[in-house]
Amino acid sequence: MNIFSEIYGTYFRIAAKLLGNKVTDEKTVRETVKHEGFRDSVLFLPQKLIPGGEDWGLFRRGENNTLCRITKKAPVKVLTKLQKMWLKAKLSDPRIRLFMDDETLRALDKRLSDTEPLYRREQFRFIDRFSDSDDFYDEKYIKNFRIVLEAVKNRKIVYIEFVSGHGKRMSGKFALLKMEYSPKNDKFRVYCYLLRNDRIRSSGIINIGRITNIIDTGRFFRTPVSMEEYFSGRKCSSPAVIKVTTERNGVERFMLEFASYEKHTVRDLETGQYTVKLWYDTQDETEMLIRLLSFGPVIEIMGPQQLREQAKRRIERQAELLEKYREEE
Repeated sequence: MNIFSEIYGTYFRIAAKLLGNKVTDEKTVRETVKHEGFRDSVLFLPQKLIPGGEDWGLFRRGENNTLCRITKKAPVKVLTKLQKMWLKAKLSDPRIRLFMDDETLRALDKRLSDTEPLYRREQFRFIDRFSDSDDFYDEKYIKNFRIVLEAVKNRKIVYIEFVSGHGKRMSGKFALLKMEYSPKNDKFRVYCYLLRNDRIRSSGIINIGRITNIIDTGRFFRTPVSMEEYFSGRKCSSPAVIKVTTERNGVERFMLEFASYEKHTVRDLETGQYTVKLWYDTQDETEMLIRLLSFGPVIEIMGPQQLREQAKRRIERQAELLEKYREEE
């Protein structure tokens, strides 16, 4: 059962945005479809919105060839009971406070006061997550997060003081490019460029929780940024080579888990097994290794040798801890 109806999908959202104005034009319709639709939407969706032989009848021709909506008011979204229950459940997630101010949250709580949540956080138990997650309730963390988010959206240059993973205090001016949430670590981090004299010196990742001070310089990073080039410069020189079996839907689960990674896959027609070459950010090697080990015997790390040795040491350490636990019992 789908929580959200298809009427709230991409095409509905495009039409609703265009109907938000009493008057529009063909150029606006085509540009909106191009930027907010799918790659092939421009082939048929404008014809459905612009008055003609195949349109949906949402607009009529006005003066100077303008397009006037046929409705008196803009479309209104009506939420079902199930949707309200889902929203009420999401309000219990502390991470939502990072994106919404307290006034908005109080207003939503009031509107949903008579609604039962679809689920409760205590019903979930995460067994493959680090315990030292970010403190999403901390006011300083929330303040830093919002400054980072604003800097990412507007390509602002910020001055940041933070503590590295090795405990070293670092500082500098950074151009923040992209924010990311790590489910395994339960942390937010930001991809960035370190600047020296307004020029790119190096690239890196900063965990939001490690930031001790952040100041908006009021300046913007004007240099065009290609995230594809950014990540290609950080990815490993030798990909991880993984053999994946079909046991317990191993292939489907593996492809879903690493959907965002660059990879090359080959299937053995005789055994049905897959060999996957996986390229990853060298700074994320530990997290990627933990994600691989979570598949257990469904996969085998074939190479490179260094990654295989790391996996071996981690498994041996887990076995030692398990044996120690049994002895204490």
